[in-house]
Amino acid sequence: MARQIMLIREFWRWYERNYKLNLGIAAGLFLLQIIHLFWLFGEVVTMKLFGSPLFILHDAPKLIIILVDYTEIPALFAVSGVYINELRKSWQWKSALYLFFINSQWLHLFWITDEFILKTITDASLVSLPLWFAWVAIAIDYLELPVIYDTLKRFRASLKKQDLVTALAKIKEE
Repeated sequence: MARQIMLIREFWRWYERNYKLNLGIAAGLFLLQIIHLFWLFGEVVTMKLFGSPLFILHDAPKLIIILVDYTEIPALFAVSGVYINELRKSWQWKSALYLFFINSQWLHLFWITDEFILKTITDASLVSLPLWFAWVAIAIDYLELPVIYDTLKRFRASLKKQDLVTALAKIKEE
C-alpha cells in the first residue's frame, strides 16, 4: 500500500512539472471534438428533429468522424487529470461539476458505438436503444462545450506564464 501511495505522489509531481504539456494535449484532443459536435448537429440532430439532415457523410468521411469521436477517450483521461489535480489541491464545485460532465461522456460513447459503429459494420444493432436514450446521449455530448472552453482558457493562461517552447525544453532537460 505504501508503494502505491508513493507511486501516486510521484505521478502527481510529474503531472505538476509537465502541467502545460498535459493541458496542451488535453486541449488539442478536445479541439477535435468540435468537429464531431458539428457533425453530430448537422447530420444526427437535424435528422432527428426535422427529418432531414444538413449533410450526410458516407464511407471515408464518416469513418474519419467516428475515429475523431474516439479521440475523445484519451481526451477524457487527459481532461479528467486536469480536474482531479485541481480537486486534489482544493475542493471547487466547478472542477467537480466539470469532472462529472466530462466523465458522463462514457454514456455517450456507448450510444455512439451502438448507433454508428455496429450499424455501419453489421448493418444491424446488437442493442436497440430507445429514442429518449439517444437524446440523453446527444445532450450529454454537448456537456463537453463548457469543459472545452475551460480547458482552452486554462491552456491559454498557462501559455502567458511561460511559452510552450520553454516548457517543452524544460521537459527535455529532465
